[in-house]
Amino acid sequence: MTSLTLNLKPAIELTDEQFFQLCQANQDLRFERTATGELIIMPPTGGETGNRNAGIIAQLWLWNNQNQLGLVFDSSTGFKLPNGADRLPDASWLKLERWNSLTQEQKEKFIPLCPDFVIELLSPSDNLRMLQEKMKEYLDNGTHLGWLINRKAQQVEIYRSNQEVEVIQSPATLLGENVLTGFVLDLEKIW
Repeated sequence: MTSLTLNLKPAIELTDEQFFQLCQANQDLRFERTATGELIIMPPTGGETGNRNAGIIAQLWLWNNQNQLGLVFDSSTGFKLPNGADRLPDASWLKLERWNSLTQEQKEKFIPLCPDFVIELLSPSDNLRMLQEKMKEYLDNGTHLGWLINRKAQQVEIYRSNQEVEVIQSPATLLGENVLTGFVLDLEKIW
């Protein structure tokens, strides 16, 4: 199954609260919303992708637990980007001071910020071109570093602020650079 995109305009325009309630009422489904209001319904991942994504989250969480510099989020966390899109990166990280600037209500709903760091793991049901556009959208909205991991091709696309995309073939590790200082993602078990 692949994702399904619905153009609701002009028939329906969901407010942020209505979109949040739609997501809460359908917790077995994963929804994203583009900046133009299109609703994207994403299928659940398979076991292989889910396991690899858990490994990525675990490594990121352990690094963050030692450094206490921010918060780590999984793929069920919604972010309201400055351009109006609602996105759910597979893994993400947000600086602690940005998180602490939010109200309690903002923390309980879709986070009204773009993550500082994101990871997208290409699954068999994903469209590579759409994920590449999503990665560029993150950068355009404030992400400083992003990794698009393509297990099938054993390739990583690295997205950095104000730089061209770098493509690396079969890396053993990825470094968090100046965004996640000291973080090293071991890709051995991810491949």
